[in-house]
Parts: sequence; C-alpha cells; structure tokens
Amino acid sequence: MNRRSVLASAVGGAAAAAIPLGQVRADRPARGLLAPRPPMGWNSWNSFATTITEAQARETAAIMREKLLPFGYDVFTVDIQWYEPNASSYDYSAHPTPAVDGYGRLIPASNRFPSSVGGKGFAPLAADIHAMGMKFGIHLMRGIPRLAVERNLPVLGTPSRAADIADRTSTCPWNPDMFGVDMTRPGAQAYYDSVFRLYADWGVDFVKMDDMSRPYDAHAAEIEAAHRAIGNSGRPITLSLSPGETPVVRGEHVRRFAQMWRISDDFWDEWPMLLAQFVRLENWNMWRRPGAWPDADMLPLGRLKLGERDTRFTPNEQRTLMTLWSIARSPLIMGGDLRHLDEATLKLLTNRAVLAVNQASTDNRPHFVEDGSAIWSARPEIGEGTYLALFNTTDRPKEIGISLHELGQTGPVRLQDLWTGRDAGTMDSRVSCKVAPHGAELYRLSQPA
Repeated sequence: MNRRSVLASAVGGAAAAAIPLGQVRADRPARGLLAPRPPMGWNSWNSFATTITEAQARETAAIMREKLLPFGYDVFTVDIQWYEPNASSYDYSAHPTPAVDGYGRLIPASNRFPSSVGGKGFAPLAADIHAMGMKFGIHLMRGIPRLAVERNLPVLGTPSRAADIADRTSTCPWNPDMFGVDMTRPGAQAYYDSVFRLYADWGVDFVKMDDMSRPYDAHAAEIEAAHRAIGNSGRPITLSLSPGETPVVRGEHVRRFAQMWRISDDFWDEWPMLLAQFVRLENWNMWRRPGAWPDADMLPLGRLKLGERDTRFTPNEQRTLMTLWSIARSPLIMGGDLRHLDEATLKLLTNRAVLAVNQASTDNRPHFVEDGSAIWSARPEIGEGTYLALFNTTDRPKEIGISLHELGQTGPVRLQDLWTGRDAGTMDSRVSCKVAPHGAELYRLSQPA
C-alpha cells in the first residue's frame, strides 16, 4: 500500500467537494519533489542508541513492515555509529576506531553488520529493506573521520588527501568521530561527492546528517556541499539536518538545501520539552512547504533507552505529541523499540484520520487565544471543512475554544472527533470543549448535512 492510498482511505469518504485549486496550490507537492509530504518512519536512536546490529535491524524492519508500513511509515533508518565496532551505549568513545574504506569513507562495522563484508557496505541490507516496500536511511556525521586524517587517506579521484581538506579546528562538541571539511580547499567537494556516491550505490534513500544545524552559519558550506553531493550522486536522497536548534532566520537557506531540519536539540519524553516545541513549531510555520519540513524530532513512545524503560509521557501527553506533530506537519519518525510495541502505542501511531492531517492538510496555522492553551487549524488538501486542534498546556482541566469567525467560517458546524471517530455534535458560533491536563482534542469541522 502506498502513501497516496493510505491518505485516500482516511480522507476520501469525508471529501464532499474539492477545494478550488488556487486555494491549495502553494501547499500541494510538486511532481518529482523530494519529500513532498512529511517523511514517516522509524529511527533506531531512541531505543538502541549507538548499538543496533544487523540482526536487530532486520527484526525491527519486519515488524515495521507488518504494523506501520500499511499506515505510511516507510523510512527505516539506522542511526549513529553503525561504523563503530565497539559502540555500546548513548556515550561515545574518546578515541574511536571507526570502520573506513581506503578513501576515508565510513563503512559498516562488519562485526555488527556481517552482510557488509567484502566491500558490500549496506547494499545487502538496503536491498532487503527495499524488498519489504520501504526506504533505507542512515545517520552520518558532518565532516571526515579523524582516523582518515591520521592515516592521511586519499580523496577518491583527486590528488588531495584527507589532511589537505580537514579543518582540525572544526569539531563536534559531543562526538569525537570527525573533523570538519574546509570547503575552500581543493578536493573538499570531491570528498563529499565520493561519500554520497558510495551511499547511493548502496541504495540509501535518506541521510540524517548530524552536527550540521548548530552553529548553522559555521556549517553552511558543508550543508551546501552535502546538497550538491546528493545531486551529483544520481540518486534521490532525502537530506535531514540535525541537531537543532536551527536558527529561524536561516529558514530560506535551510529549506533550499535540505528536506528536513531539526528545530530543537534531541527531544525526549519530558513535558517541558514537549511544551517548548509549541513555540518552535509556531516560529517555523511560515517556512514549511512541500519538500521542506521543520522537524520537531522523533517520537519517544513505547519502550526506550536500550529497553530500560517505557515512555514517561502520560496518555494525555502522548496524544498531545501526536496531535501537535500532525497539525503542524512535522515528520513522524517513531523512535521506540518496535519489538515491544504495545497496542495503545500502535493505536496512537496508526489513526488514519489523524495521519491524514499530517500528510494531506494545508493552511496550517496557530491561533493565539489565551495563556494555558494552544490552538491550531488547517484545511484538508481535498474536500471541504476545517481541522481544529485544541491543546491544554496547564495542569488542570480547562475549557478551550475559538470562534468560528476566527477560523473564517460561519455556523452551524458539525464536529467529528478524529481520535475517536465519533460525532461530537454541532456548534453555532464557537467551538469549545473541556480538555484534559496536558491533553489535546482534534476535530474536523464541516457543514451539517
């Protein structure tokens, strides 16, 4: 089942008539565009840290194919340090010895990914992921491995060597694997070209590139280099920049050179972090468009942290998380361990009506009404009506509402509760309801029959 058929099953029956084309053209994806809708998938970081093995990846991918792919989650990503033979936790070795090829390019650690032996890299795993109907993604640190610089390995197809292009003053503050690349030096672009050409040859569809967005201006040349290298690779590879907080003032630049970019540092299952994402998503709202998605980060749901615990988010907070990411059209990348996927989490992730808001809505915007509440609205890409999300950010139940006039509508309107599928009645001039603490409600408003 492809993404379009998933969306049709969620919105087709409710669409009585098409919105005039001129009203939706700005948000409609262009044909051939990379990431025309917010990417959906799974990433290994929240559950496996640096440690995922090929056996675990294959087991997880099979579960993803069965339980999540039918709902549109199709990007399977192996996160950081797949090249580190001794990776063991969320911490990093101060003196890493990554697996690299003869041209200084990171390759999978063969003790963890045995199908990579013999120079095959991730090609066998990627091929099997593709056979499941999914896309294959990897994590990549900015720059060139320090080990390649120490060995002064050659840059493929050039007289340059690793030490010639490395910027030893440009290092990641939290990961010791790499030096930056000085893009003013001969061979610098050729190095990035060789990296992405190798990964394109493996069949990589998605690259989460880390240590890019902060500090943004210092790394802008390498962001552009990665973008050019993808173009030169001959394969359509979605580029996701990490971590944030990406500066909003660089919105025009980042959406030109990447398809996703992080709006915050790593997001975990703590209410203050979730609360902070409201303002960030509001600030980034003007820069979102098909092919360019402000990324509020992965969904830390279910079993997390190497199996040590389940999410700390309450059920209300989990619904708030999914509602906010959906109405603001952030990518939906599940981070929890799918081997321990419980029914409640699966139900949360696979509500077709809610996913349609994320995948096929337009004119998404926040409304500023009062402290302690947040309100977003949007319109379906196809069909009449309005999506309305009401959030209670306080610790007590709260009545939250907005006038139909502020939504550009006149009453009466019929409310459909998208989380339950139930008819929530009609309202004349104002939509209002009591929302649970840290909770959310999501409705579709339409004219009564």
